[in-house]
Amino acid sequence: MTLRITRETLLDGTVREMQRHYASSHPDMHWRSEAEMARLLRETLAGRKAGDDLWVFGYGSLIWNPAFDYAEKRCALLRGWHRRFCLKMYMGRGTPEAPGLMLALDRGGACRGVAFRIEAKKVAQELELLWQREMYGGSYNARWVTLESGGERYKALTFVINHAHPRYTRELTLEQTAAIIATAKGDLGTCREYLENTISHLRQLGMRDTGLTRIAAALPKR
Repeated sequence: MTLRITRETLLDGTVREMQRHYASSHPDMHWRSEAEMARLLRETLAGRKAGDDLWVFGYGSLIWNPAFDYAEKRCALLRGWHRRFCLKMYMGRGTPEAPGLMLALDRGGACRGVAFRIEAKKVAQELELLWQREMYGGSYNARWVTLESGGERYKALTFVINHAHPRYTRELTLEQTAAIIATAKGDLGTCREYLENTISHLRQLGMRDTGLTRIAAALPKR
C-alpha cells in the first residue's frame, strides 16, 4: 500500500492511524502523547499575536505538497539554519531494515524555501493538520524564525530537527547520503523521489540548493 499525505488523509485520520499502528508495533520508536501534542501546540500559539495571519516556512515536502489551506505563498530566505538530510526514517520513505533519510533544518548557514500565509480565521484548523504531519514522531520541534523576502522581514513558524531524538543523524559523507537515498523506500515512496521533487520544485521557483544537487549528481544512474 502506498500512503499519500493529502489534506483528505490528514483530515480523515488516515495518516494518524498509520502513525499509531506503527508506534504500537515498534516499541523502539519515540512518539509524543496526545497531551504533549496539545501542550506544544498551545505553547507555540502563545508566540503569535491573536488575530494575526500565520506564516509557515517550508523547505522540503511542504514546498511541493503543503496539504493545508493558505492564502499566499512567496519565496523566502531563512538565516541561521540550513537544509540537511539528517533524519533517519523507519517508515514513510524507509523501513527498519533499510532506513531512509529525510530533510530537516539544522543549525548554521542559510536556507531558501517557501513561506505560506495562513489566514487568521483558519490558523487553528490548519495548524492542527501540520501538527499531525510534523510533530507526532517527536523528531521535529516547532520554532519561530525570521524570514526575509521582497525587502521585508517577518516572523514565521517552521519545523527544525530535534537533536535529542534517537533518529537524528549527525554528519554523513556525500557518498553515504547518496547510497541511502538511492535505495531507501517505504509507504510514501522512495527517498530518491523526495530528493528529486524538492530539487525540481526549488528550480521552478528560481531557487537552487547546491548541497542537494551534489547528492543528486552522486546517485547511480537509473
